[in-house]
Amino acid sequence: MKVLITGGTGFVGTHLSQELLRQGHEVLVLSRSPGRPAQLPEGAHVITGDPTQPGAWQEQVAQCDGVINLAGASIFTYWTGRAKQIIYDSRILTTRRLVEALAARSGRRTVLINASAVGYYGPRDDDLLVEEDGLPGSDFLARLAQDWEAEARRASEYGVRVVLCRFGIVLGKQGGALAKMLPAFRKWLGSPLGSGKQWFPWIHEQDLANIMPFALQHDHIEGPINCVAPYSVRNRELTETLARTLNRSVVLPAVPSLLLRVLLGEFGSVLLTGQRAFPRRLLSEGFQFGFPTLREALADLIPGESGTHGWLRTL
Repeated sequence: MKVLITGGTGFVGTHLSQELLRQGHEVLVLSRSPGRPAQLPEGAHVITGDPTQPGAWQEQVAQCDGVINLAGASIFTYWTGRAKQIIYDSRILTTRRLVEALAARSGRRTVLINASAVGYYGPRDDDLLVEEDGLPGSDFLARLAQDWEAEARRASEYGVRVVLCRFGIVLGKQGGALAKMLPAFRKWLGSPLGSGKQWFPWIHEQDLANIMPFALQHDHIEGPINCVAPYSVRNRELTETLARTLNRSVVLPAVPSLLLRVLLGEFGSVLLTGQRAFPRRLLSEGFQFGFPTLREALADLIPGESGTHGWLRTL
């Protein structure tokens, strides 16, 4: 298939591009900057354009069999009013421009795989959240996900199959949440956040990179799918498992909730809540997770650490 990716030079997009190329797909990556990004894998083609603005790049979209939309400004920042607007516009406007381009697809069979997030459900304590749960949350991330998905669903008016990938927290070797956590944990500074009881819906980067080609190739998959590992953990279990993987102990008390809110503002509250999301649709479709448990994922992502294999042998 000929596949165009927005956000293809980011942490998730780079890994996905490599996997699509490995599977024999033709990959086009939309980039704002002229020239070839250094991190882009060999074999991927570059299209230059601003995905939030109309442009000649849209003509390429209608010629593709699949479009994977990963574009969006990072949410890992202090949420001022301006920052939230940038986060919102980067997703909504990019998706809107893609849907406009897909309107001219000339009858081609096309699929739009649009990123979203399990934040769609909002903070839900211990509720087990599956795709059939139609109750969205009301906080900023939930409203963002709802509007983002609604914008993507408009492509179905033009006969496009729309898949909404509700990402959990992606764990990878070169980026994502794990890269931010490792320095502190290696210095014995890792500790739970707040109560530590909040759920941490995670997924290994390779499983996520496999899910999207899976959705491309299965024509009957559409609508939302939870892109999370089948075994979610609470924040405290994440902390303890990561520390053990690094042959460390959790020696510090939990980070107080009030301190997180003071330092990080509204975003701090996001770290103190979570979603117990479950990938029911993927499992029912026969998708096989390579890393279904956190222990397996960390053993793969942090190879060579002195404590990893010892404690795994005791299981």
